[in-house]
Order: sequence, then C-alpha cells, then structure tokens
Amino acid sequence: MSTATPSPRSPVPTPPDDLHEWVSFEDPDEQRTWVFDASYLRSNYMCIYGCGCKGILDEPAPELQQGCCSHGAHFVDDDDIANLGRHAERLTPEHWQFHEKGHSRTGSKKGKTKKEEGKKEEWKKGEGKKGKRNKGYLADGEPEADGSPVTTTRVVDDACIFLNRVGFEGGVGCALHIAAVEAGERPMDWKPSVCWQVPLRLEHSTDESGHVTSRLREWKRRDWGEGGTDFGWWCTEEPDAFVGSEPLYVSARDEIIELVGEHVYRAMVLQLERPDWVPLPHPAVRRSTP
Repeated sequence: MSTATPSPRSPVPTPPDDLHEWVSFEDPDEQRTWVFDASYLRSNYMCIYGCGCKGILDEPAPELQQGCCSHGAHFVDDDDIANLGRHAERLTPEHWQFHEKGHSRTGSKKGKTKKEEGKKEEWKKGEGKKGKRNKGYLADGEPEADGSPVTTTRVVDDACIFLNRVGFEGGVGCALHIAAVEAGERPMDWKPSVCWQVPLRLEHSTDESGHVTSRLREWKRRDWGEGGTDFGWWCTEEPDAFVGSEPLYVSARDEIIELVGEHVYRAMVLQLERPDWVPLPHPAVRRSTP
C-alpha cells in the first residue's frame, strides 16, 4: 500500500475576461464557413433604448435618450442611401421633428456640380449619389483611408437629424422607426443598414484559396473606430442590457436572416438549440453574477 502523500490539485486558472463560446459549420451551397458567437446569441441581450440606455457619448447620458444616434449614420452603398431616401419621403412633420430641416436641401454641398443640381428627380428613381447633395438630411463624412467618399446622415443639434428629441409630441426616438411602426412595417426596412445591424456585426475574411469565413458576433467598441474607446458606456459590456425575455437569436431573427439568409439561420438554430448543451454565459452576465 502506497504511503505517498497525494499532490495538491493545481489551482483552476482564471478564465479570460472576454471569453466566448462559438459554433461553426460549412455552408452547403458555397465555399464558406459560418462562425457564430453562441455566448452572445444565446444570451438575453436586448436593446434598452429609452429604458436606461446611457448612449455613446464620453459620459453616460440616459436623460438625453440618444442611444446610438449621437453621430450621423454611415451608409454601406448607394442602395442604402436610396432606400433611406424613399422612406424619408414618407415622413411627415408629425413623425419627424426636423422635417423642415431635412427637406431644406442644405445638406453638404462639397463636390456638387451644376449637372447634379438639375437632377433632383433622379433620387426618387433610386440613382443613389447623383441626387444626394440636394437632400438636407445627408452630409459628407470623413473620407476613407483610400480617399473614397463617405456619406452619412446629417447631424443637427449634436445628434442624427432623424432622432426626435425628448419632448417632441410625435415621440422621442428615430423618426423612421416611429413611422414604420405606425405604417405596420418593419423599422429595419426603413433605416440605414448600420442602424438595424448594431449591435450585431457580420464580418468576412478570405484565405489564399478563396475560401470565405463569415463571423456573426456582437458589435464591440473597436467596431466604432477610434472613438469607441471614449464611450462612457457600451451596452454589450453591461449587464443592464441583458434583460430580454427570450434569447437574442430569437428576438433578432429578422435581422439575422437579413444578414446570413434563412437556410443558414435555420442551421444555426439547430446548433444553438442542441439538447443538454448550454454555452458559456456572456461575459457581461458572468461579471454580474456573485
């Protein structure tokens, strides 16, 4: 019989603060691997705009009810701009606090030509940037690193022109969202793409053989660029926003399908709903648990 003294167990290492669990699978129809942040998508994260959201200014400011709208929204392409134009035309002064300014045709005129001035109707035909300078709700953003032009929604009184402020009779919040709900339509169909995607982020990378890897994850501070580090508060880091009644992959079903397609969404759900499997809790939830 051995009399050796058993060695003490090694201490359990402290997990990284931002530890997530992921699931991945191959796309059946193309050379692509899908990767999903299970910790985030299975969490009960929800947008808490108007219910304690502290905004994205340098200091928390829930009383302003600006949410993510303190800056102009960046557009992904001409179709995104044209889609906003079609829906902005449907807004009335009852929906939109800055309706008059939005139709003042005093947006940024940098680079505007006489030819463009004579083509105001092209906007309504979906011809993108040809008519954008005539719209009072658009502005020129800082050019990309390669010099490519950037278009954003105009900022009025220190926030997006489409943001109705506290005290407006038509309701505080995004005028596009308010009007879409009243029309019985999806707000995401009215808004710039970035506005309905945040805080989801889909990113792609391609290897040397041309195989694509697509990752769906939470939108982090770094995804805002350099200014993200200065936010006084960011929702996906705080337990305040993890209060939904259902998991995010259910509550954000429409948004996720728009990003990845319905067949990929269904395949993802099969993995997220595997019996007897629960992914690591989201870091914001873990930090708040005693």
